Amino acid sequence: MIDAASGASARLVWSVAALVQAVADALAARFPVCVVRGELSAFTRAASGHCYFSLKDADGAAALLRCAMFRRAASLLDFAPADGQLVELRGRLAVYEPRGELQFVVEGMQRAGVGALFEQFLRLKAKLEAQGLFAPERKRAIAAFPRRIGVVTSLAAAALHDVLTALARRSPHVEVIVYPSPVQGAEAPAALVQALGLASQRGEVDTLLLVRGGGSLEDLWAFNDERVVRAIVECAIPVVCGVGHETDVTLADLAADLRAPTPTAAAELAAPATRNCVEALAVLQRAATQRAHALLDTQAQRLDGLALRLARPAEGVQARRQQLALLGQRLATSGTRLVERRSLQLGQLGQRLVRATHVDLRSREQRLAAFEARLEALDPQHVLSRGFAWLTDEQGRVLQSVRQLAVGQPLRATLADGQAGLTVAEVEPTPRR
Repeated sequence: MIDAASGASARLVWSVAALVQAVADALAARFPVCVVRGELSAFTRAASGHCYFSLKDADGAAALLRCAMFRRAASLLDFAPADGQLVELRGRLAVYEPRGELQFVVEGMQRAGVGALFEQFLRLKAKLEAQGLFAPERKRAIAAFPRRIGVVTSLAAAALHDVLTALARRSPHVEVIVYPSPVQGAEAPAALVQALGLASQRGEVDTLLLVRGGGSLEDLWAFNDERVVRAIVECAIPVVCGVGHETDVTLADLAADLRAPTPTAAAELAAPATRNCVEALAVLQRAATQRAHALLDTQAQRLDGLALRLARPAEGVQARRQQLALLGQRLATSGTRLVERRSLQLGQLGQRLVRATHVDLRSREQRLAAFEARLEALDPQHVLSRGFAWLTDEQGRVLQSVRQLAVGQPLRATLADGQAGLTVAEVEPTPRR
């Protein structure tokens, strides 16, 4: 509403709503449709489907533009927006009248690349992953029943209240030791490293919680610092990291021994609920009691049986006597049967030995007769008896060829019934054919 003052010095006096509306109209006339490029930050999607976020320059300039994207436009997106993404927005400038804030009403969004901060996040993630800092086999198991839990966070953080509330509700017997540290800002990484080192050095807790509430990529950047990641890996105490909301992922989450989606979830993962433990113990107690009663009943029945047997010892003695008598009979008869069996076996072996001796003797006689026949057939005396003579020279060497003879050479001839001295009168070799 505009009020006019009377007099020569009349001037316009704007109401707040009228001035804001006028500014909005001027912006709408001056910037009907704009396309702006920047990096998404603090992106959230309401239950209504509307999206709210900020847009900043990727080069790190301090300018920030608040944006709103209503459900109709958001339903047309072909990707899931996330912090750090570089996008191009098409829309119009407007003024959010309830707070008098400048905002950009987005009618269309498309990806334009990855923001500089997010690129830095990806490069550092790839570097640390290649060094094995995120390897699953490196991570340690969290204590199942901790006595003391350490918390690294800011004393003013809502995350600390959430953790203490969850532990008080679930496990009131667990002691909590806080190692205070800033969780946002330039000094946060060094302070977080110092707090983690102090907790590791003192070694007074079983599990260490590293927690912080949600925020934009810039707000959570301390948990993407390489120094903090290495301090988590080098910590002597298993670390549970609960930073941001369920969709927020930091390098500290990847390096921790266990990642929790929220600070409250980190507290729930670190310590089991007392009531659940009591119920489990009650179940075990009932099972142990039933088992003990069953064992006592079994032993009682066994004792009753032994008592009945002890009350009638004569029956036991008689049974043992019968067993001894039976064993004696078996022993007596088994000895006789064994001797008879061995005698029969010995007779059979003797018969087999005699038969084998006779067979072997006949075989040897036949072989000897064969050798005699062969030897007799080779006797030279049989050859001489058929009219042949055996000629030798004076040295007794056997003559086989006329080439060994010379005219006038004395020889000696052996005949079937004696020997004769000879002299060579003529040598006539048989012509070769």
